[in-house]
Amino acid sequence: MATMKIPMTVPSPRVDADQLFKAFKGRGCDTSVIINILAHRNATQRALIEQEYETKFSDDFRKRLQSELHGHLKKAVLLWMPESVERDASILKHALRGAVTEHKAVAEIICTRSGSQLRQIKQVYFNTFGVKLEQDVESEASGNHKRVLLAYLNTTRYEGPEIDNKSVENDAKSLKIAVARKHKSDDQTLIQIFTDRSKTHLVAVRSTYRSMFGKELGKAIRDETRGNFEHVLLTILQCAENSSFYFAKALRKSMKGLGTDDTALIRMVVTRAEVDMHHIISEYRKRYKKTLYNAVHSDTHGHYRTFLLSLLGPNV
Repeated sequence: MATMKIPMTVPSPRVDADQLFKAFKGRGCDTSVIINILAHRNATQRALIEQEYETKFSDDFRKRLQSELHGHLKKAVLLWMPESVERDASILKHALRGAVTEHKAVAEIICTRSGSQLRQIKQVYFNTFGVKLEQDVESEASGNHKRVLLAYLNTTRYEGPEIDNKSVENDAKSLKIAVARKHKSDDQTLIQIFTDRSKTHLVAVRSTYRSMFGKELGKAIRDETRGNFEHVLLTILQCAENSSFYFAKALRKSMKGLGTDDTALIRMVVTRAEVDMHHIISEYRKRYKKTLYNAVHSDTHGHYRTFLLSLLGPNV
């Protein structure tokens, strides 16, 4: 469920475009107007505003935003403008081919999207950047981490609710053998099960593993794998069971300790605001006894804070 609040009566795209054009005029821009409009329009409405602005004023709207805004606010607003598939493709390109490869961002996008979403992302990625997503993953990732990402991108998984209990039991036994210390770890078994099975199936495997062996599957993964390989497997497992908790935990981590990981904070707030942020907010409050709104308020400031809080909606 989306959290940003759209007015009961939404102005026409032409009216919004006119207001934005006025906000850009003069020395400095009226940032409050930009936030008040863009943070309270859904993806379709934003696209119509952009189209109207560029038609009427013969000006590239996103380039205008880039020149008028600054810092974290500019990054957040520019990430907010595209529709979701275009945005995900852009995040992946930056994460894979930026100055530093952002492996956690790559895992977050690839391993939390549905099969149909991944197919769309791959198509848009190729159309936009002229290279296949798999080629950039091949170039920038390595080892078992790369093998998981490529398998997840190219495997067609069943996404329904049905499971086969015998298959679940067999997978639990196979995973126990795969992560047994005396066998080191059978990485191919881990990769095949984690990338080939449905979310419902993995949740059942996790429960069966616990009941059969008296240990959490996640702990077994943490004990026997390392680095980016460990992280991507845990991302798949956690999102299969409770994606809202995965994002609540990741948001908490982005604001915990000294300094804020603004890139991660912006990415998660922007990408989930029109999807399931309502559930993430509820999970955050339940787990950490503090509202996500207050956490973001404490770690941000100025117009940047106003924009993110507008996407989060009321302080609940």
